Amino acid sequence: MTYVVTEACIKCKYTDCVDVCPVDCFYEGENMLVINPSECIDCGVCEPECPAEAILPDTEEGLEKMLEINTKYSAEWPNITVSREAPADADEHKDEEGKFEKYFSTEPGEGD
Repeated sequence: MTYVVTEACIKCKYTDCVDVCPVDCFYEGENMLVINPSECIDCGVCEPECPAEAILPDTEEGLEKMLEINTKYSAEWPNITVSREAPADADEHKDEEGKFEKYFSTEPGEGD
């Protein structure tokens, strides 16, 4: 099992989760984070830290697409281990539907 960052993270990119991760398995894209599933130790400490409730165990149904996204982009995007301010409009996008189709970006973020 691993944890998966879902589309709820897109345009929110709260980074509270990276501070608690004991294995630094988060990677940063332009407008979301992903988890490297081969590095994740399934401890679950990140899940309750996410204000957007964007982190779920891969045992939840319907996460196949997002597991693929997490796997692919954690190999391409830079590692992030220290939290920073969320985007100024994060709260506006927190409960928005259909964010993947509207906003997903393959561009990397800054990382550490």
